[in-house]
Formats: sequence, structure tokens, C-alpha cells
Amino acid sequence: MGSIPGTPQLARNVKRLSRLELPGAGQVYVAGKYAYVGHITNQERLGTSILDVSDPRQPKLLAQIAVDEPDSHSHKARVIGDLMIVNVEQNMGKLGRQGVDGSAEQTSYAHGGFKLYDVSDRSKPKLIRHVKTHGRGVHRFDMDDRYAYISTEMEGYVGNILVIYDIRDAARPQEVSRWWLPGQHVAGGEKPTWQGRRNRLHHALRFGDELWAGCWHGGLAVIDISDIRKPRTLGTYNYHPPFPEPTHTFMPVPARINGRRIAVAIDEEDHAHSAEEMERRKGRPHGCLWVFDVTDPAAMKPLAIFEVSELDSPWSRATPGRFGAHQFQEHMQGTLVYCAWFSGGLRIVDVADPMAPREVGWFIPEPAAGKPAPQTNDVDVDERGLVYIVDRYTGFDILEFREHK
Repeated sequence: MGSIPGTPQLARNVKRLSRLELPGAGQVYVAGKYAYVGHITNQERLGTSILDVSDPRQPKLLAQIAVDEPDSHSHKARVIGDLMIVNVEQNMGKLGRQGVDGSAEQTSYAHGGFKLYDVSDRSKPKLIRHVKTHGRGVHRFDMDDRYAYISTEMEGYVGNILVIYDIRDAARPQEVSRWWLPGQHVAGGEKPTWQGRRNRLHHALRFGDELWAGCWHGGLAVIDISDIRKPRTLGTYNYHPPFPEPTHTFMPVPARINGRRIAVAIDEEDHAHSAEEMERRKGRPHGCLWVFDVTDPAAMKPLAIFEVSELDSPWSRATPGRFGAHQFQEHMQGTLVYCAWFSGGLRIVDVADPMAPREVGWFIPEPAAGKPAPQTNDVDVDERGLVYIVDRYTGFDILEFREHK
């Protein structure tokens, strides 16, 4: 494992500063001079890597945390101060056949939840507590210095819901409240109007006294948590159908634009595991970036979508693999949205004109060794403006964006 200099030709206004051949990852989160990488691969039983990125041309691996539980992965990591949280989720292969609706027969699994670590010494993370939830466990989450906003399965519900924990005492997190889509709480007498686990919380991000939630085939939601013990839905919007790809992440643009409150959402391109499946997907829209007017959350309005053409990546038809959108950086400065676009790589989109999103930069890394295409899975941007991307197969890149207008 080492740093690889140079810049591939598949880039505009972006250059590579360094690369590490880290195993495949689900999330990269950067705070201060450290990067935290949650690994999605299970063969190595590797959960989390912590890197010193103070010199972006020579990142240094400080620590790696193994996944102790069999049949589990920990592919998400976030840190506030000296507290790190990682998820513990059951591997998909242990669920049996997975349907297009996200349903699958649930097997016995006792480890699902999340772990809290003391990372005051980044080279020696110390486990504080493993909090058990239910079912497959925790997928993605947000956190601040007081609360964790966890997306997890819970007993009595169909699919992931939001569970808010008070984490001031990291050794004894306390559940504060829950939020779910109407129809998920089957133990409470609710009946879903959808098939399987299609409509569920992917995850929610906190901005002020609001949570902004991507709800898979359930669309979008804005949740008022001014009373943290009683989350209250302010508004929802669902574009499924006709759009086929599930909603992954939703967040507001920091400042109003022409007096309007604007937000962006991004879909996750669904799986295409074979050439036959790719053939069936012909004519189906790819996952994309959405722009919304959310001035009144109870009456959200779509303004525009941004898509990447298949002509813009030499690996757009590679099999197995995915081409369309997946995720964006989960906080913004100004109007730039940094998007991870699977085999489309990094796409940087300016939404200063919400009616006409404009691409201002992009970077497509080379495929991992022996793989048919890159699969850029997540992106973050540090306080220096440097961009970090990770690949589902192999790869951790530090990039520099310089817009030339």
C-alpha cells in the first residue's frame, strides 16, 4: 500500500494529490487532520481505518479496527471530537435471496447495532460500548456532540426507522425518541401500503432543529426536532413512481437563493449484477441529483434534476457494476454539491441557479485491479477544500478541485 502520484486524463478541474490502495469502503469522513474510512468489504474482516491526512500528498495509516462479529460489516464511520461511532450491520449474503423491493427472509442475528469508540489517541481506538438494536442492525447515521441519529431496524417495525440516542455518556447511550413512516409500525397496528422494505429510512441528517431524511422508495421528509423527544414531520415528497431509483440522501443548501429555501437530494443507482440484468435496465433512468424548492416543507416542489450521460464514462456499461448516482458530501459550503457517481466517479455540481444545475468539475479514477469499472461510493471535503473519495472495490483518493471559469 502506498501513495500513487499523477493525474489520470479522465478529469476536469480536478487533480489527484495521492492515492492509497485501501480495501473497498462505504464511507469516508474527514475531521481536522484525520480521515475515517468505513470498509464495505467483508473478506478481510476490516471495519474502520483511521488516517493522518495533514500532508495530503503522503497520507499515513494510523490504525485499523477489525470486525469481530461474524457475518457483519462496519462500513460507516463518523467522529465528533474524540468520539467515533461505527455501524454494525449484517452482511447481505446472509439474508438469502434479496428481492428488488429490498425484502429478504430475516435470519437470526444478534450483533446488529452500533459501536462507540474513544479516539483521543487516533492510533489506538478504544471500544466504549456496543449498542444492540434489532434485525440487520444499523445502516447509516448522523451524530453531533450530544445525539446520534441512527437508521436501524427495530422490533415491531418493517424496515429501518430513526432512533435518536443521547450519547453524552458514551458508555450508557439512552434512547430519546423514534420516527418512522406511517405504515412501518406493524406491531402498533399499522399496515404498509408497499411491498417488503421498499419504504424505509435510509438515514437522516441534522441541520439546526430539523432532520432531513432520505426514505428510499418513500421519498423525502423534513422532521422538526425542536422537541427532540417528539419528532414531528413537517413535510414529505415522493417521486416514486415514476422514477425507479430509491432516495438516498436529502439536505438543505446553506443560504437562501433569490429568497427561496433550496435543498438537494440524490438517488442510489440500484444493483446490476449481470449482463441480463443490465439488459433489463435498458431505457430505465439512472440515479440522479435533484434540486427542490423547500421554502414551505409541507409543499416541496422539484425544480431540476442533474444527470450524467453514459457517454461521460468509458465504464458506464461495465458489468457487474453500477453507473448512476449514489451519495454526496453531507454538508455544503456555498452552492457546490460534491457527488459520488459510481462508475461516473466524482461529479461537482453548482446549484447557484436551482433551475439549471451546472457541472463544474469531475474526476473518474481508474478501476481497481481486476475489476471492470470504478465504483466511487462516497465523498467528503475538508476545511482546506480538498476532496476525498473511496471506491467500493479498492481505493482512497485525495483530490484538489480548482474551478476555471
